[in-house]
Amino acid sequence: MNQIIVPRSHRLQYARMQESDLSEMAQLLGDPETMTYYPRPKTREEALAWIHWNQRNYQRDGLGLWILRARSDVTPVGEPTPSATQADSGSRAASSSFIGDCGLTWQEIDGTEELEIGYHVRPGWQRQGLATEAAIASRDLALSLGHKRLISIIHPENLASRRVAEKVGMRLERHTVSRTGIPVVVYAGQW
Repeated sequence: MNQIIVPRSHRLQYARMQESDLSEMAQLLGDPETMTYYPRPKTREEALAWIHWNQRNYQRDGLGLWILRARSDVTPVGEPTPSATQADSGSRAASSSFIGDCGLTWQEIDGTEELEIGYHVRPGWQRQGLATEAAIASRDLALSLGHKRLISIIHPENLASRRVAEKVGMRLERHTVSRTGIPVVVYAGQW
């Protein structure tokens, strides 16, 4: 087993996926808005398979997608910031909220295995720079581990994800088709 290191960043907490995260992951991956650029939202069983896939990635590579939670002073769009008493209560629910997932996974694209930065963020947490923060933290972790090239595989119409890839330092490299036959763009960065 490889040592598992998680990213660090200012507003987010990162944790390995566990089966206890199934309800939140099923809600995230089953949400039609979050999954707009996928063939369809995932079922609860597919969300469990997603967790198991990441657990295998942790074991094999020491990397995977991590659960993202907001630190206590970060709230979804349109919600008030928690009071000091709530933030000091010490419970996981009071100190953080589920945002989505982000991390590093090996993906096959055009017959080559490449390390990808991937992310999913719940709609209420979007447009706050959290996906960018998580992707930058993932990039920095990959670089600290000696990886020099990273990619993101994105649906061509997913402009928000394309902007995140650009903010991370990637540039559009090519248009291609995924293993599942979906048109995608590949953003890549070399450091």
